[in-house]
Amino acid sequence: MNTVVEKLAKLTRLSAKSVSGDAILFALPDPVIVVQRTDDLIFLNAAAEQFFQGSEATLLGANLQDLFPHDSPILSLVQKVRRQQSSMTEYGIHVFTPRIGSHLLSVDAAPLGDSADEIVLVFKADRIANKIDDTITQKGAARSISALSAMLGHEVKNPLSGIRGAAQLLDTIVGPDDRSLTQLIIRETDRIVKLVDRFEVFTEGPVLDRHNVNIHKVLDQVLEVAKAGFGRDVKFTTDYDPSLPSVYGNHDQLVQVFLNLVKNAVEAVEGRNDGEVTVVTAFRHGVRLAIPGSESRMYLPMMVSVRDNGVGVPEDLRPHLFDPFITTKRNGSGLGLALTAKLVGDHGGIIDVESKPRRTSFNVMLPLVRED
Repeated sequence: MNTVVEKLAKLTRLSAKSVSGDAILFALPDPVIVVQRTDDLIFLNAAAEQFFQGSEATLLGANLQDLFPHDSPILSLVQKVRRQQSSMTEYGIHVFTPRIGSHLLSVDAAPLGDSADEIVLVFKADRIANKIDDTITQKGAARSISALSAMLGHEVKNPLSGIRGAAQLLDTIVGPDDRSLTQLIIRETDRIVKLVDRFEVFTEGPVLDRHNVNIHKVLDQVLEVAKAGFGRDVKFTTDYDPSLPSVYGNHDQLVQVFLNLVKNAVEAVEGRNDGEVTVVTAFRHGVRLAIPGSESRMYLPMMVSVRDNGVGVPEDLRPHLFDPFITTKRNGSGLGLALTAKLVGDHGGIIDVESKPRRTSFNVMLPLVRED
């Protein structure tokens, strides 16, 4: 076990003379275990003892199949890490055993040192899985708006056209004193029609036409529009990963997604002398998200973040930020982020927000084009 601890100390780049590897690991709040090629445990920290409801003496030498069901994604994750000899993270793993009960976990797995014989596993309570639940909620809200849009289009716009036509006829026969009333009917009818039209962006259209899209070309187009218009007084910076492959999506809809997010970021820093909006792209290797109620998994390694240094999103609004009619703007409709969430969901992705004063980040995770 000393060899394992020494390797872990090297991985943390800490000197064994100043801080011992076992002290570091035993201080970690997350369960950490190490398994050898036969999947037998050869190391675990104090948090792992508590998690697996057993002492080091009883758990050392136990096999992973003694701790988890034989069909658990954790076992297949270990095998993939051995084959690829690279670290991977899997989110949304639901584990239930009589020993430890029920848990929703994210698991980080990595080869220990240069050899793939020993694998380090770190277990964490899965918070990112909640993003999938949020996405499902967002889709449900979008479907509700879609149904409302269809109803408004049929049950409201059609009668309104008749009302407007009748008002136009009356306008030709009434006297000058009453003509202001017919004009009022026509104006108010047109205003209601425009209001209904704003909902039609949520209606379910044909199957999304998706193909290979260079996300950086999308973002460059968005920033060009922003700099020439609503964001001319804001500083823009980018931090792109040039090695990213293509996204599997629709170019025009992705432009709309990130144009909405950039516009929101610009509005968040309006009036600040140091207002800045940053767009970041990154590859999150091995990110796989379990879909609740399903055995399938979503591969979402592409992440695009739109960040601003504004005042942040009020804490009470964050859980509902992507719901329709929720807005922090004085004259906002509350439909922009709801539409953004719908479009991201149509692409098979997820969106979430992290916010604190002077640092708000909207993160969009998208699937890449797969070679098969």
